[in-house]
Formats: sequence, C-alpha cells, structure tokens
Amino acid sequence: MKFTSLNRSALASLCAAALAVSFTTTAQADGHGGEVLFWSTQAKPVEESQAMREQVLADSEVKVDFQANDGGPWLTRLQAEIEAEKGTIGVLGSLHGNFTSMPGDLVDLSDVDLGDIKVNSTFAELAKLGTDEQKYMPWMQATYIMAANKKALEYLPEGADINALTYDQLIAWAKNMAEQTGGSKFGFPAGPKGLKHRFFQGYLYPSFTNSVVTKFASDEAAGAWEKFKELWKYTHTGSTNFSFMQEQLLAGDVWVAFDHTARLANAFNEKPDDFIGFPAPAGPTGRGFMPVIAGVAIPKTAPDMEAAKKVIAYMLSPETQLKTLKATNFFPVVDVELPDDMPPAVRLSGAAIAAMSGAADANPGLLPAGLGDQGGKFNQVYVDTFERVVLAGQDVKTVLNEQKEALRKIMNETGAPCWAPDAPSEGACPVD
Repeated sequence: MKFTSLNRSALASLCAAALAVSFTTTAQADGHGGEVLFWSTQAKPVEESQAMREQVLADSEVKVDFQANDGGPWLTRLQAEIEAEKGTIGVLGSLHGNFTSMPGDLVDLSDVDLGDIKVNSTFAELAKLGTDEQKYMPWMQATYIMAANKKALEYLPEGADINALTYDQLIAWAKNMAEQTGGSKFGFPAGPKGLKHRFFQGYLYPSFTNSVVTKFASDEAAGAWEKFKELWKYTHTGSTNFSFMQEQLLAGDVWVAFDHTARLANAFNEKPDDFIGFPAPAGPTGRGFMPVIAGVAIPKTAPDMEAAKKVIAYMLSPETQLKTLKATNFFPVVDVELPDDMPPAVRLSGAAIAAMSGAADANPGLLPAGLGDQGGKFNQVYVDTFERVVLAGQDVKTVLNEQKEALRKIMNETGAPCWAPDAPSEGACPVD
C-alpha cells in the first residue's frame, strides 16, 4: 500500500489517535473477551448502520462493533494501522475496488470454515485479487437486470430460454413485438439521467470483447456496436428521454427493459403479478453483467484473527445474508432461498440476479476503479460513442478510433490499472 500523501510522522500520529479512539470500543490485542471492530464503507446511512448492529450482527457468537465511515476516513485509519504494524480493526467491509490496491495487507481467508455454504464462484475468484489467496470474501451484491411484462413472453423467439437469452434472441424478441403489436416495446434508459453508460461498460463490452478498456476500439467492439444498432431499430423511439424504466413499464409504454434493480423496484412492487425479472443476454465472450460487489476482509494487523474469521463466517451464513438484504437492500452472494415475506421487488430481482451471477457463462464487468475525479469523463466516452454511432449513424470504426484517444488520455492521466474483465495491468490500463 502506498502512502503518498502522508509522511511517516503524520502517519504515526494518526495511528496513535486511531488506537486511542478505539481503545474503549475494541478488544485489546490479546483478544480476551473483547469486541471485533467491523470497519466498513457500506451500510453508512444511520438506519442501515442501526439495522446492522441490532438485527444483522445481534446473534453473532463473537461480539461485534460495527462502524461505518466514508471512504477517506476508512482508508486513513487502515493505512495508519498498517504503517504501525499494530491495529484494532478486526474486519474490513468495502467494495471490490477499494480492496484491489491492498492485497498485500490482507489475510488469506482460504481457511475460513464455511461448512456447506456455497459462495458465488465467479465473485470468489474475483476476490482473490489476482493472487492464489482468498484476499476477501464476497459479502453482498447489487446489479442491473432485465425486466418484462408477462404479455411480452408470447413473442419470444422459438426455443429461447428467458434465463439464458443471447443478444440475437433479444433482438429477435424486440423485432417480433414491434412487428406483431404495431409498435416498439423494448425500452432502454438512454435519457439524460439514464444509466446507459453502465450497460455499455458492464454488459455490451464484456459480452462481445471480454474487455472494457483495452479492446475499446477493437474489431470485436465494432461488432458489439453494430449488434446494438440492430437492437436500436426495434427500441421505443422515446428511449432517449427514458431514465427510470419502472415508469415506462408501469405505463405500458414498454414491455421489456434494462435497468438497475432500484430503478425497477416500483414496477415490481406495484404490479408483481404483471412482471418478471431475468438475466441480461449473452454474447460471444459470455454473459456480461456489472455486479456491485461488497466484500469482507481481515487486515494483517487484526488483533484477534480467529475471532475475525468467525465474524466472516457468520456474515456468509444464509440467515445472516437474508438479514443483510433486509438491512441494506444488497442481495446475497451465497445460495439461499428468499422467503415469501420479502417485498416483490426483492423476490423478482433476486431470482434474476441469482440466475445471472450464477450462470456458467457469467462474465462480470466491474465498476470502474482508480479514476478519481475523471470518472465522469470516462463515462462520457461511452455516452459519446453511443450518440455518434447509434443516434447519429456515424461510421463505427472511425468513431472508435477517435474516442479511444480520449479514453487513453484518461487512463494515462489517472494511472488506473485494469479491472475485470480486462487482465490486470502494471500501471495504467492500456488502450490498444
């Protein structure tokens, strides 16, 4: 881990302060009868933190002090303890991207006893952070899915499996609906506040290029945009104004749509008998999807390793995973049956997420990481490409070759290394 913004004296002071602050709330280093400090960037809202303490962690065999903070304070305290080679943090909770820069500071969790609990294998592999060790354990997930009015199902192409669609089958489905109902029924969130950039980064590109950055302007990427242009021919003409697809689904303007689970929830909750959720389609390089993965890890400075590992195991138990879902609206990462008393949106989205993340051809495209304040510019590259290629009809290869220069500049200026599905890189992720 690098400490580029703090000198050693400052770090030592920070460490001393951190240890002093935590002394009254955290177990002493010998681990006798104390609490495990669970230091998290997730479940920050007051009501979520309260639910974590009173509902999720209440039955833990090991007493846990759950403390949630913004990313800055979370990292500052962790860095101080790592620098001092002595700490009070027992368990870390954060997003995948925050763990990618610190594999050397995390304990191997391969020996954590999970019994017969089955953790999502795709996420577990990502959590190795390019090493042979289990650097963190997947904890919870959120993502984007597809949704359909049940009226659309009769127009599925022959032989299509709703839980294993290809892009060609999705296009055929959209075409069938458009031609047989007299109007386009596929909707896409291409409006000003729509999440179209996440579709291109996490779904289209991984499905056709097994890349997000490196192969941005490749022949495979050109093929992906050509395929999306085919789909666009049968997409509702109002899609450039659509931002939250639940509104169009409820109004009946569209019958099939893509969006974040949170932006489909109202449709699922208000008319649960009218809609289904299902996985995104697959392309030549897999079923691209963008999971927002949170994990739990143990820093090498944890004062009581065995107690911390017990907390990790507890967090992955099916019962705790369901409690976490209720507390945070993040979905389980282990095999678990969702009870009937869950809200319809949870049940419908949960089934789609499980099918998508557990698919044999699952190919996750993670959220961009390491871009700092350049994240907006990064997203704009994909938005501009969409607008030029799909909306303006410009030549695909010409646009990609021009846009890749903007992308390369962002990657070089930030020095951000590659993230999945691109292969790990030393330094800035290359743009070929």
